[in-house]
Amino acid sequence: MELTDLIRNRRSAAPVTDAAPTDEQLYDYLALAAHSPDHAGLRPWRLVPVRGSDRDRLGAALVAGFGDRPGTPEAAKTAAKALRAPLLLSIVACPVEHPKVPAWEQLAATAALVTTLQLVLFDAGWTAMWRTGPAVDLPAVRQLLGVGATEQLLGWLYVGGRVPAGPDSRPDPDVRGKISTLP
Repeated sequence: MELTDLIRNRRSAAPVTDAAPTDEQLYDYLALAAHSPDHAGLRPWRLVPVRGSDRDRLGAALVAGFGDRPGTPEAAKTAAKALRAPLLLSIVACPVEHPKVPAWEQLAATAALVTTLQLVLFDAGWTAMWRTGPAVDLPAVRQLLGVGATEQLLGWLYVGGRVPAGPDSRPDPDVRGKISTLP
């Protein structure tokens, strides 16, 4: 797919099929996405894949973290969030001390990696939706994923097989008001 078509046609879409990239495919996709902008090549990020029965463990951590009573409809709804895709890639920003690359720039590099990875996945026939929310700060979730005190959980890429959709008719957004000149 041409880059402009890829960018225009990429969608965060649900539902997804039960298919997901293998670990080897994921390594290949990540190696490609790691060419995204990253001052000093720090790679201040890591991913924690969650698939199979580990999704149930993440669902249980969500239930515990939000204080839902196990066995209630609320708890079932919360736990089901981890089952919306066959692969959840937990996105962890891992800033490092560097004299020329501040933490905000490392966070931007992590976001660039995730955006590029979404495009790589879409180009390979998958769909990937970046989901965030208050769950990223829940101690039970952070502990399960091994998120350290100096790290930041930025959410999850929900990855799965793409469900065929009709042609996209979204126009390019009007961005004229988003470029300003010097005063």
